[in-house]
Amino acid sequence: MTDRVHEVLPALGWSVAAGVAAWLVAVLVGWLSERAGGRTGDPLWASLQRRCRRPFRATLVVAAVMVVLPDTTSGRRSADIVSQVLTLLLIGSFSWLVIQLSGVVEDMAAVRITVDVSDNRQARRLRTQIVVLRRVFIAIVIFIAIAAAFMTFPRGRTLGASFLASAGVLGVVAGLAAQSTLGNLIAGLQIAFTDPIRIDDVVVVNDEWGRIEEITLTYVVVRTWDNRRLILPVSWFTQNTFQNWTRNESRVLGSVSLHVDFCTPVDDLRAEMQRLVEASPLWDRRDWVLQVVDTTPTTMVLRGLMSSADAPSNWDLRCEIREQLLDYLQRHHPDSLPRLRTEVDPLPQPSAPYDDNLQRPRQGQFPDGARPE
Repeated sequence: MTDRVHEVLPALGWSVAAGVAAWLVAVLVGWLSERAGGRTGDPLWASLQRRCRRPFRATLVVAAVMVVLPDTTSGRRSADIVSQVLTLLLIGSFSWLVIQLSGVVEDMAAVRITVDVSDNRQARRLRTQIVVLRRVFIAIVIFIAIAAAFMTFPRGRTLGASFLASAGVLGVVAGLAAQSTLGNLIAGLQIAFTDPIRIDDVVVVNDEWGRIEEITLTYVVVRTWDNRRLILPVSWFTQNTFQNWTRNESRVLGSVSLHVDFCTPVDDLRAEMQRLVEASPLWDRRDWVLQVVDTTPTTMVLRGLMSSADAPSNWDLRCEIREQLLDYLQRHHPDSLPRLRTEVDPLPQPSAPYDDNLQRPRQGQFPDGARPE
């Protein structure tokens, strides 16, 4: 028993020393990257520090212990279990590191592909494709990591190899068991490359106006104008009709509808709208018009169209023009506001004389001198 303890302690000591040394090296590398990021201002270093610090340390420590352990415990059966555990930890930590590195690539794409410009259609398309492809890449990495973990077991190598080789058969089985999930996955890839929607697109879904906030492999998040979130499966956008206001460009043409009286001076109101639109910084100096588009039995319907560089600006411009036009009508043309024109017939006179207050025949008007009980 004492001999075994003397044999195990040196191996444990070397392993701990290797792990501590690897951890110190990882800390030093992290400190150097942080210094480089602060000196150059490059967001790459900040992203690496934020995403990869922990998985890099874990991978380096586990790898160092695995390198030292076989030399110190060679020929010992007790090392088999420890080696197996370390191998699994290395697979897990390395997969974690690879996934986080893909996040760094996404961060760099978000920095270099800016969407805060007037015409950002191409930028939003690229960002959408990068987000969807990263999620596909993560799923592939996890699949390979699970197969590699199975192959580390002597009895599981055949299972792991067949797990990789029979991916097509497993795909068929999984497709039969989860048709909706795989359908959403395929729809996500279709959206990434056919480009029906992109991140930050302005859409109308089920009569709800909003912006595409997030696109995953299985669902899409639409943020409505009042900050609600609509969670829709990806396949919904490939199977249903919806409106995409920024499909070809970020510029948006919006409308304002007013119900006014038939005596409204349309020319004066059109001149006032032109003055208001031209004075607003939200107008992109391209399109505007005011027209009578419809009538009702009591009003005529005016519609004003105006363009803006993007959807938020157009929303604010529409609200601003609507408020100012109503104020103009109230101050200068109050008779132009909708009015209800009806003819009221006079009330029919009662055939018998009634008391106005008691709503009953007056005294002395009953036949034959009859009186109520």
